[in-house]
Amino acid sequence: MLKVVKFGGSSLADAKQFEKVKNIVNADPARKVVVVSAAGKRFSDDHKITDLLYLCHAHIKYGVSADSIFSMISERYLEIKKDLNLSVNIDPILAEIKDNLSSGANQDYVVSRGEYLSAILMADFLGYRFVDASEWVTFRFDGEIDLETSYNKLSSIPIDGGIVIPGFYGVLPDGAIKIMSRGGSDITGALAAAAYEADVYENWTDVPGVLMADPRIVKDPLPLKSITYTELRELSYMGASVLHESAVYPVKDKNIPLNIRDTNAPEKEGTMILSECPDDDDDNFITGITGRKDFTIITIAKTGLTGAVGYLRIITEAFENHSVSIECVPNGIDTVSVVISSKIKSKALYSVIGEIEKKLKPDSVNLTDKISIIAVIGRKMAFRPGTSGKLFAALGQNEINIRMISQGPDERNIIVGVDNSDYEKTIKVLYDKFIKEV
Repeated sequence: MLKVVKFGGSSLADAKQFEKVKNIVNADPARKVVVVSAAGKRFSDDHKITDLLYLCHAHIKYGVSADSIFSMISERYLEIKKDLNLSVNIDPILAEIKDNLSSGANQDYVVSRGEYLSAILMADFLGYRFVDASEWVTFRFDGEIDLETSYNKLSSIPIDGGIVIPGFYGVLPDGAIKIMSRGGSDITGALAAAAYEADVYENWTDVPGVLMADPRIVKDPLPLKSITYTELRELSYMGASVLHESAVYPVKDKNIPLNIRDTNAPEKEGTMILSECPDDDDDNFITGITGRKDFTIITIAKTGLTGAVGYLRIITEAFENHSVSIECVPNGIDTVSVVISSKIKSKALYSVIGEIEKKLKPDSVNLTDKISIIAVIGRKMAFRPGTSGKLFAALGQNEINIRMISQGPDERNIIVGVDNSDYEKTIKVLYDKFIKEV
């Protein structure tokens, strides 16, 4: 049995959190590969180390001293070292980073040093061997990760006695450090799990698993016991903050279970993400309720539209020709609605409408702004009679006006559009109806 475990910034904020990580790792001998992030916030007004490193680079870039900011970074890690009574000497490492920063080191190198320092300290604390991500995470010059090369390099490194790896970065073919997008340590952990063909990839964070609704809207939403990779993709796309999307693919492709756990509550089992959920979990057929604000609905109407050959192609091509991404396309008899983000520049949108009017000659084209898209996501919903009716009844009883409806034949999700002003209320109503009342 082999488990690859990744700990986020909140799990590494100070010496107390480091101790929690060590207890978790030592509690299971299968946890032999540990991936760590840079130190996160200790309290609400604190700073993440990665943010401070970005700020350091910006100061140097514009000719402003970054000494005071770098001192904050150094003090954080030196304090952790002191509190844990570690033997590793990080003074030369901090001096080297400061010298490189002053000499104009590029942003990727500077920002990656938070994870590097966390891993150096954690390796010493656990008694594991430090393995730099630059030894195996290999980028191509186009910025994409070379999976085959990365897997081959890491799988050749023995893990006897355990290893600690810094997340968030790798190297280009010329040896230069390259960082991933924010949250990239999730990707590093997934890559490591895939490379070693781990039995489980554990992602330790500050939540007890995948929550069924946004805790900023619903008080104490329930975590899911299990969820499929497909359902996770639906939740993430519709706005739920779960995992870095690229962190899912390496483990999904190798059918490795992904377990999301809470560092501050290790006794909880968290959420297991699987290719298929066990049959005994079918009672929890609603996976989550999530959504996003600020969409625009373009409704195109024309008598006889539904029977016209190629009308959808004309409409979608108009959006494609002007590089406007479509979220969904609900339709009715002789009407088609196209939902797009309201962030699209008005000039591009009016060009799209102009092209549609020229080629399709519709009876009308109407725009509706300030719309929120909310999805009820679940499994086997097509075999649950009355699910849609229950949703619409709940919204009607709470005087929430539905501006749009979209539902696929497999009923993996039911999507409704409501006014932005009804966004939070809709989430609460649907959570109460589908989850609290069950």
